[in-house]
Amino acid sequence: MDLALRIRLHHTERDDLLAGCIREDRAYQKRLYHLYYSKMMAVSMRYTSNREEARDILHEGFMKVFKNIHRYKPQHSLESWIRRIMINTAIDHYRKNKKFKNQVDIEYAANELDDKSNHVIHQLSAEEILKLVQQLSPAYRTVFNLYVVEGFNHREIAEKLGISEGTSKSNLAKARGKLRKMLKEQLNYER
Repeated sequence: MDLALRIRLHHTERDDLLAGCIREDRAYQKRLYHLYYSKMMAVSMRYTSNREEARDILHEGFMKVFKNIHRYKPQHSLESWIRRIMINTAIDHYRKNKKFKNQVDIEYAANELDDKSNHVIHQLSAEEILKLVQQLSPAYRTVFNLYVVEGFNHREIAEKLGISEGTSKSNLAKARGKLRKMLKEQLNYER
């Protein structure tokens, strides 16, 4: 089968899936859910401290996907569109549950991981790194993920979370510091 035919077939399948979801056909919704479950669960896990909380975000996110599927523009990646909804759902979840005790509005001081920490990172699996990130407070974890993983700048993070840019910078610095400490402990544990 040539590439052009496969691409058309892929778009046809996607279009059928979207049409079924727009009609609120449960079978098509279930298919979409299962198709993107793993990738979107991974997104949700980065913003939470446990699987149950991630599952709540995932389910809430998919409810938003199904409610707004008619707004999806086919010229964009469906996966990217769903991912954006999951990230925004995680941010909404953070806002509903945020605690300001871990936020301090101070100027950002750049903190980079030292060589030993970098060495430990290369020895850890993605799952082990995720577990370390999940140990951060919700404020630190959210800013860390938005900045490091999603590529938002501090102005964008501040707007999304309703905090100042200084608080975003401070939370990132503190998240990095805590991760550095956990990595050093991991290094000492492995010796």
